[in-house]
Amino acid sequence: MPLPPDPTDLMYFALVVNAGGFSEAAKQSGIPKSTLSRRIGELEARLGEKVLQRTTRRIVMTEMGQRILGAAEQIAQEAERVAEVAEHRQQTPSGRLRVSVPADLASIVLGPMLAAFSAAWPEVQLDLDLSPRYVDVIAEGYDLAIRVGEGDASQHLIARHLTDLDLGLYAAPAYLQRRGAPQGATDLARFELLALISAGAALPWPLSLRGRAVTVDMAGRRMGANSYDLLRRMVLTGAGIAVLPTLFAEDFQRQGRLVRLLPEWGLQPVTVRAVFPSRRLMPQKTRVFLDALLYHLRPGRPADPALIEAYSLMTGGPQRNGLL
Repeated sequence: MPLPPDPTDLMYFALVVNAGGFSEAAKQSGIPKSTLSRRIGELEARLGEKVLQRTTRRIVMTEMGQRILGAAEQIAQEAERVAEVAEHRQQTPSGRLRVSVPADLASIVLGPMLAAFSAAWPEVQLDLDLSPRYVDVIAEGYDLAIRVGEGDASQHLIARHLTDLDLGLYAAPAYLQRRGAPQGATDLARFELLALISAGAALPWPLSLRGRAVTVDMAGRRMGANSYDLLRRMVLTGAGIAVLPTLFAEDFQRQGRLVRLLPEWGLQPVTVRAVFPSRRLMPQKTRVFLDALLYHLRPGRPADPALIEAYSLMTGGPQRNGLL
């Protein structure tokens, strides 16, 4: 039984026949004439029969050539359609984009950006996973995931720094009226402290002031959650003091519903990163989403309404400026 022919050889065969000869086919395609002749020779060797009779002036299809021409042309047409799809996806972001985002970050920080992205790229179907777990990006078929904090290092993923979230200590005015305000870092131990839970453990608060370091151990605290948003809600009800990203708390502070405590004491900022399988051959849908994240989370980002208006009017997404 003859070996199955190489589809590329069948495409070259259709190209030569439709061009009327090897020279014209080489001219139209840019493929050397010698390559076309060799590959059709390999096709004939696999089939065990000639498909073209060559003369000094022209080529003539054999009976075998006539039998397989239709299939060869169909393969060539399908290949052209695949190339057109790839070209469209490179020029116009499209398709299903699966992204894992912490729910807190999505609702508090990225809401306007996600709405603007959807308006700017209508051919991209954006599927968001807001579960608190660290998804397996490759095994579960995600295009990109946003990580808050360190960890989750993987040699199989590329990490891109997005921003750093400044942290502060916050409490509600009603709580401070009832319990008073801490006078220093060491005074925090006598208050109800709300812990952030990560990997099943309460994270300590490492505070610093002009070279002095104080670590507040949170292991024995009564209440904690693995969500900054839930911690903020608990603080707003007067449940105690919590460490929150300033970006999450600033609006409530302006409204007088939250008070920042011990602002002179510094806390290590929280890193926000994007992780994805590879930068090489990154789909355009992923690339423009990463661009949008970098545009939105850059220092000095505009207020939400301005961002929505400015970004929605962009036809090409954020200017790249060498971001990738």
